Amino acid sequence: MSPPVVVTVAGTDSGGAAGVAADLTTFAALGVHGACVVTAVTAQDTTGVRAVHPVPLDVVAAQLDAVLEDLDPVAVKTGMLGTPETVRLVADRCADRILVVDPVIVATSGAVLADDAVVRAYRDHLLPVATVATPNAEEDDRLGRDHGATVIRTGTGGADLLCVPGQPPVRLAHPRVDTDNDHGTGCTYAAALAAELAHGLALPDAARSAASYVVGQLRLSQRWTLGRGRGPVAHLHQPKPHHEGDSA
Repeated sequence: MSPPVVVTVAGTDSGGAAGVAADLTTFAALGVHGACVVTAVTAQDTTGVRAVHPVPLDVVAAQLDAVLEDLDPVAVKTGMLGTPETVRLVADRCADRILVVDPVIVATSGAVLADDAVVRAYRDHLLPVATVATPNAEEDDRLGRDHGATVIRTGTGGADLLCVPGQPPVRLAHPRVDTDNDHGTGCTYAAALAAELAHGLALPDAARSAASYVVGQLRLSQRWTLGRGRGPVAHLHQPKPHHEGDSA
């Protein structure tokens, strides 16, 4: 039986902690086939972002059309989109699929990553067709609270908040992990959520499972030191053992 296909529409991270690198690794760990559409090439490391080169809209569209037409993904996960035009493109092309929107607007450090035009495009076009959004608290403040199902992420803080219109908020508790090696946790969480939804889990169960996966990766990254700044969350998973008779 073929695995579900999930496509990430996001930027690269030369440090391997976030963006497309985090998404594809997470997809593989959780048993879905990952495809990718690159929206921006970034030069970044554990100390910060050095440069961002947006991919032209026609190239983003060509990538997205190729994946949608051939692989027919069950779910789409968005990360850094960068421009209002790219936000609208994704909304137009992906409204009929499971759509997990990680609105990359404010970094964990507090740095603003999207201007007002991009925020308006999220509000007016992408969030209304999203299955669920996964903002951090600062991003949620900028977007407002009228944008459908939302998991407000607290990172290592011990609980997330699932908000669905017409229902009381649900606190999704998870173990607190004390580590500064958490760069990429937002991307990893949203990718894990998209993978679990692609497997057919209901939103609350998928949100809990995604948080559990991220906690496990944070516990791994707690043990190491990588880089000179805020280290990456782990992107490791235990490989399945070979069965007797399999080739090595």
